[in-house]
Amino acid sequence: MEILIIKTGAMGDVLRTTSILPGLIKLHPGARITWLTAKGSEDLLRARPELVRVLSLDLEKPGALKRVGAELARTRWERVLSFDDERAMCELATSLAEDASAISGALVRPDRSLGYSPDTEPWFGMGLLSEHGKEEADRLKLCNRESHPAIFARMLGLEPGRATLDIGEEAQRFAAQFAQEHNLHESPPLIGLNTGAGGRWVSKRLPVERTVALVHELHERLKAAQPPSFLLLGGPREAERNQAIRAGLSSEIRCLDAGSKHSILNFAGLIAQLDLMITSDSLGLHLAVAARVPVVAFFAPTSPAEIEIYGLGEKVVSESPDAGSYRPDVDISSLTVERLADACLRVLAARVSAAD
Repeated sequence: MEILIIKTGAMGDVLRTTSILPGLIKLHPGARITWLTAKGSEDLLRARPELVRVLSLDLEKPGALKRVGAELARTRWERVLSFDDERAMCELATSLAEDASAISGALVRPDRSLGYSPDTEPWFGMGLLSEHGKEEADRLKLCNRESHPAIFARMLGLEPGRATLDIGEEAQRFAAQFAQEHNLHESPPLIGLNTGAGGRWVSKRLPVERTVALVHELHERLKAAQPPSFLLLGGPREAERNQAIRAGLSSEIRCLDAGSKHSILNFAGLIAQLDLMITSDSLGLHLAVAARVPVVAFFAPTSPAEIEIYGLGEKVVSESPDAGSYRPDVDISSLTVERLADACLRVLAARVSAAD
């Protein structure tokens, strides 16, 4: 059986969607699964044993979509899982499906409007393509208490799975060497700080001043037993804010800026070195969960229920009335230093207890 998965978008979304792969293979033994993703996300998928092929698409390149479409059209797809809601991707998915019954997810209807197959209502009914209209879709999303992996497993008829990531030997060597060169494990616990976010979601970020205050608070609470170490993490968009965080810390605090230009697998390798990750709802969170690193994740504009952390830590959720509204300017004042620090200490204590 030939199965095509179309999922581009943000890297974190791509990674969390890999939770469906074990269930797909169990439901369709011997299936040949191909995944079409956005350029830059290939490394998140290439080591997955369930996939026979990973194709990438750079929509900014003229003719790229046409070329990929022609290559995919050489195969007779018995099942197409279409998880992107942009018209170009919906048209591609619809054109490749063997017949109307072969597609699950976003598609183009006969009248050329965009829609989705009935089986994927649990997900797309809360999104931009919702047949209920934006107001009802927003209400459904706000009321949802089911995680992304659970929703996808239920709507596709699969056993629930979880996202994993094999970073490979090269990234493992890089991370081990980085840890050795910078003595990362000299003063445990090693706490990662991934408190930024992409440009769209300002209210996903913990302000620089509050991040600095949180580091000082954790240092004060932990130093009697062992002064902790901190590692600043993020991509190019976080470079300036991480420098500002580092500059705001007192000299007695051991904090290293890990840099912001690592490959995705090397970045994942650094995260795997941590004893605790403090993170926004971001790619860093998904990488930490995939690596089974304890997390304290904070949420304001986005849905905490959708994110499955598999008992690895705690979610600290905004208590403001507009929390979960997906507005970029959600009130984050309730994400206080005290609430975050308390959660961090509970997660670290649970980690020590589990080790004993």
